Amino acid sequence: MTIAVDFDGTIVTHAYPQIGKPIPFAIETLKKLQREDMCQIILYTCREGQLLEDAVNYCKERGLEFYAVNAAFPEETPDMRISRKLDADVFIDDHNLGGLPDWGVIYQMIHSGKPIKPAENNHFDDEKSRRKPSLFERLFA
Repeated sequence: MTIAVDFDGTIVTHAYPQIGKPIPFAIETLKKLQREDMCQIILYTCREGQLLEDAVNYCKERGLEFYAVNAAFPEETPDMRISRKLDADVFIDDHNLGGLPDWGVIYQMIHSGKPIKPAENNHFDDEKSRRKPSLFERLFA
């Protein structure tokens, strides 16, 4: 399975162009998916140049190395691309419909191959994080 993952707001909190604080269990979960489920992880971010290198190095220093960066496969170059769209099975991004689930929920969804209903996503269960249900949650609850 190929997983494309965003950086800002997904692996670290939003602080662009700086690198934000680590989001709990993001890197650990991605490493576990690589190791146990043999997933290929692609970093798919709007960062370019030195900012992109900084993000890649941040992850590498924590033991997460990517199959490819902003490309479908390691050898892909911009002149080879027909489209900017990646060939990935799963995209993990904080701008998903309904937001970014807790990384434990993300792992369970990928590992089991079964979607989890938004109501089962306990990322927002503490009182500080209470929010109105998303459109997705209202439609499919």
